Amino acid sequence: MLLTFRVSELQTLLGFAGRNKSGRKNELQQRALELLRLNSKPVGVKIRDLYKTIQADQLVSHQMYGQSGPTNESIDQNIHRNEDTRVMRRVGQPGQSQSSAQHAKDLPPAHQASMPQSQVGRSGPVYQQPNYGNVGPQRTNNTVYPTYPYQQQKIISPMQLQPSQPYVVHPDVKLKKLPFFDLLGEILKPSSLMPQGTMRLQESPFTFHLTPQQATDIASSRDCRTGAKMEYIIQVQMRFCLQETSCEQEDYFPPSVAVKVNGKPCPLPNPIPTNKPGVEPKRPPRPVNISPLIKLSPTVPNQISVSWSADYGRRYAVAIYLVKKLTSTELLTRLKGRGPRHPDFTRGLIKEKLNEDADSEIATTSLRVSLACPLGKMRMSTPCRATTCMHLQCFDASLYLQMNERKPTWNCPVCDKSALYDNLVIDGYFQDVLTSNKLIGDSNEIQLLQDGSWENLVLKKDKDKDKNESKTETKTRTKIEPDTVDLDETNSSVPSSKPAEKKNAPLVVLISSDDDDDDDDDDDPSNNKTAKKFHASNDHNTRSSSGSLDDLVIIE
Repeated sequence: MLLTFRVSELQTLLGFAGRNKSGRKNELQQRALELLRLNSKPVGVKIRDLYKTIQADQLVSHQMYGQSGPTNESIDQNIHRNEDTRVMRRVGQPGQSQSSAQHAKDLPPAHQASMPQSQVGRSGPVYQQPNYGNVGPQRTNNTVYPTYPYQQQKIISPMQLQPSQPYVVHPDVKLKKLPFFDLLGEILKPSSLMPQGTMRLQESPFTFHLTPQQATDIASSRDCRTGAKMEYIIQVQMRFCLQETSCEQEDYFPPSVAVKVNGKPCPLPNPIPTNKPGVEPKRPPRPVNISPLIKLSPTVPNQISVSWSADYGRRYAVAIYLVKKLTSTELLTRLKGRGPRHPDFTRGLIKEKLNEDADSEIATTSLRVSLACPLGKMRMSTPCRATTCMHLQCFDASLYLQMNERKPTWNCPVCDKSALYDNLVIDGYFQDVLTSNKLIGDSNEIQLLQDGSWENLVLKKDKDKDKNESKTETKTRTKIEPDTVDLDETNSSVPSSKPAEKKNAPLVVLISSDDDDDDDDDDDPSNNKTAKKFHASNDHNTRSSSGSLDDLVIIE
C-alpha cells in the first residue's frame, strides 16, 4: 500500500508522524516503512485515508472513459484482500520470492522502489507473520483496484441556485392601485414566471380570452380620429411585480424582459440610464398598455410570450387587467368631492407650532407662509397637501395632478416625501384666506399669528418704495409754485425787468462824416429804424446848430 503512495502522500504521512519530510522518494518510503513497523493505530488510519484519496484520483481518470466504481466499503474490502494476497504469496512461494528478490537486487534503486516489497530483498519481514492455519483460500488474482465514486465539481447555473420551493401557478399577490386607472375586471390572474431548465434566458407563454362585453367596451372607447394616435379610454393593461405576499406590490420589471403579443413585439417603458458599470438599467415602474396589439374577438385567443433573465432569489409574476383611464381633471373633481378639511384643524396646527417655543428664550411669534404654488410659482386656486406631511405650506392640487399625469412620482413638492393621491386633502383654512377680502391683490405671502389668525405680510422693500413715491409727489407739487413768473415787462414795479432793460440798452456810436451817415442809413435798414426815432426828436436842433456836427446813430 505504501509503495503506491506518491511523494505528496509520503510527505503528508511523515509530517503527520513528526518525521523528516525532505529527501528522495525512496528515502521517504524507507521512513514510512519504519513507521509501519511501529504498529501505531493513528498511523494506520492515516495510511488508509491517504490511500482512499489515491483511489479517488484514479476515479477521475476512469470517469473520463466512462468507467464507474463501487462504494467506500468495497474499497476497504479490496484493501484487506490485497494485503492478504501478498502475505499468502510470501508464505506459499518461498522459492519464487527468493528468485524475484535476487533479480530485484540487480536493478537500480529507483526501480527497486517501484517494485513490491515482496520482490526486494530485505533483512527482515515487514509484517509479523500471523498464523493462517484456520484461514480459507483467498483469491490471488492480481486485479486492478476498482474506481472510487468521486463527485466532480460542476458549474452551477443561476437556475440551479433558485430556491427549492415549488412555484405557485397563481400566487396570492396584490398590486397597488393606480390613481389614474379604474379597475373594471381581471383578465389574467397574477401568474408566476416559471423557468424551465437551467438556461439563464427563460420564456413563458400565456393565453387569455376576452368576453363579448369586454371586446365591445374596448372597441367602442377607442379614439380613431384621422391624423391622431389611437387612444383607448378602456384599456387592456399588463403589469409585472415581485412574488411577495406580505404587502401590496408596485410594478417591477424582470431583468432583460421582452414581451410579444400575438407575435408582435410590445413596446415597454424606456430603461432609466445608469452610470454604474456592469449594472443593468431598470425600467420605470409603470403598467403596459397592450390594447393596440390584442384581438378584439371573444372567439380568438390572445397569445402572450414573456422572455426574461432568471434572477437569483427573486421570483416574478405577471397579470392582465381591464381598466378605464382617467384624466387629471376627473381626479381633481373627485378630490373636491371629498370636501375640504375644516379650518379649525389647520388653526390648531398653527397654535401648536407657535406655542412649542413659548418657554424658550428665543420664541417664534409668527410664521411666514406663501400663497404661491411651489410648482407653478403662481397663486394657488385649490390649496392642498398630504395628510402624511407635517408642514403648513400647501400646493395647488390641479398642477400637482397634471404633473403626475405625465410622470407619476407622487412626491410632495414641499418636503419631497411620498404624497399619494388617496392621502391628498384640500385645506379649508387656506381656501378661506384665498377668498377673503382682507387679502391684498398683489400679495402672495401672509403671516400666521399665535392665535391662529393671519395678516398680510408687507416687506420692507415695499414700504420704502411707498415712502419714496410719496416724497417724490410732494416735491413735484412744491416745485410748480415758484416757477410761475409774471412776463409783463410794462410794469415798472417788477424788479426783474430792470436788468432786462439794462441788457437791451442801445449802443451810441459817433460817426464823423455826413456822407458816410447817409450811405450807412441806406445800407442798413435796421439802423434806420432807430435812427429815425432819434432824428425825429432832435433833427431841428442838430441842423440849426451846425452842419459839421456828427450824427448820432443807435445800434442795437
